[in-house]
Amino acid sequence: MQNLLQSIATRAYVSVPLKEAIQSSFEVVKAQKGEKVLLENNKAGHLYFIEKGAVHTYHYHNGKQITSWFYTENQFVTAWYSFYAQKPSFEEVECLEDCVLYRISYSNYQKLIADYPAFGNFARLLAEEMLAFLDEFSKGWSFLSAKEKYLLLKQSFPQLELRVKLGLIASFLGVTQETLSRIRAQK
Repeated sequence: MQNLLQSIATRAYVSVPLKEAIQSSFEVVKAQKGEKVLLENNKAGHLYFIEKGAVHTYHYHNGKQITSWFYTENQFVTAWYSFYAQKPSFEEVECLEDCVLYRISYSNYQKLIADYPAFGNFARLLAEEMLAFLDEFSKGWSFLSAKEKYLLLKQSFPQLELRVKLGLIASFLGVTQETLSRIRAQK
């Protein structure tokens, strides 16, 4: 819980009453490798904070699983569109390792926003960070070569290759595993 509180505190002031409200609103969830915490076509009812482990979001395109993004310790994760719009998700969220997660329901999230202006500030800043990241990512990603995408991924997640299957990384990069192997060999 300390890492969660620290992450929120980097974006907003956490008073003692807010700290207590956060502690009672977030619940710890232990999920095993391979467990899906959100399925496609379900509404994202929770926002998760990763205390321990790795998670990825993915969707299907022409029957093929495409990884959208990876998340590791001290990051928030959900199917963002589904959580904010409260509409069915086109993504799934799956644990790639045994995970310890803190989750808050959408209704409790909204209650904290309404009851605590500082938490509302945190929520706004988190949404702004995600929007800015997704906007930059969507506009720049398609113009990068596979090697540039791989190097950016390594910069963002230095130990990811040791933690997840290379097929998922290849899926994320939009290349075959063979192409990924060639890129990795070019060090």
